[in-house]
Amino acid sequence: MRNLYSFLFAFLVLMICGELRGQGSSCIPAVSTTAAGSISTDSVVIGGDIMHDGGSAIVLRGVCYSLSPNPDMSGFRTQDGLGTGVFSTVLRGLTAGTTYYARSYAKNTGGLVAYGNEVTFTTVSPVPSFSCGTTSITDVDGNSYATVQIGTQCWTQSNLRVGKYRDGSSIPNITDNTLWSQTNTSSTGAWCNYNNDANNGTTYGKLYNWYAVNDSRGLCPTGWHVPTDAEWTTLENHLGGSSAAGGAIKSTTGWNSPNTGATNSSGFTGLPGGLRTNDGGFYNVGFNGSWWSSSDAGSGSAWCRFLFYNNAGVARSNDGPRDGFSVRCVRD
Repeated sequence: MRNLYSFLFAFLVLMICGELRGQGSSCIPAVSTTAAGSISTDSVVIGGDIMHDGGSAIVLRGVCYSLSPNPDMSGFRTQDGLGTGVFSTVLRGLTAGTTYYARSYAKNTGGLVAYGNEVTFTTVSPVPSFSCGTTSITDVDGNSYATVQIGTQCWTQSNLRVGKYRDGSSIPNITDNTLWSQTNTSSTGAWCNYNNDANNGTTYGKLYNWYAVNDSRGLCPTGWHVPTDAEWTTLENHLGGSSAAGGAIKSTTGWNSPNTGATNSSGFTGLPGGLRTNDGGFYNVGFNGSWWSSSDAGSGSAWCRFLFYNNAGVARSNDGPRDGFSVRCVRD
């Protein structure tokens, strides 16, 4: 449809310019701006289409851009050759996490300048550097975890993958659905990989029931612990509250589309590792991530958090201890 509109517009300009040229005049060129692509922290690919030269040769063309609407040639601009047709350029030296306005332009030998439609884009926010006093920690199995400072808290930057408690005691790996559903009879801690596939464990970390989280032997390495419900709330509040924090927590890759609001501006790098329900079934990998807190919610449940592929918020819920969720660690 856009191509049809562009054609009709160019045709109209051609007709009008034909009339004017008959009177010895030139016309304003016909220009459109292409959508921004390959957006990074400091650059973007953008361009335009010079559909008609207005009856005089195009001697200058490019893209104007600024931090406010309606950028023109008096501000920042590129120079990208001459002539009609489609062209592309790269805007460099941009500021991360910033919204820009851009319009293509063309100038002909008649001295007339035309601007294309305005487009906006926002550069990517950088993932924070490690700043917790240590770049990584290691669990009892030898797995290493990068760390990231978020506000006053220091978090692991990926989900837990350990198969033992802190004292070296093994946590049962329960793959059978019936046995998983029966862990409540003895409050048995357990872990599994999503769909019992080790590749999922590598990508998303292990899923643990809450009995493993609540075990006094400890899941996290020495000096670290599974966050309380209150510590999750502190994280959310630092990132703009529960309605917006999910976008700052979610990884920008690995989620099913549309991955609403995802910027990973916090560096948490939350992935959609799915979950295992109390009857042993696996659900929603790619669509949501689920994380335990260490806080008992009463009535046989514990507090947890969810992120979703189609929402920028963080959901707080209380779920049964047989459910299998991901686990993060926060420094003591």
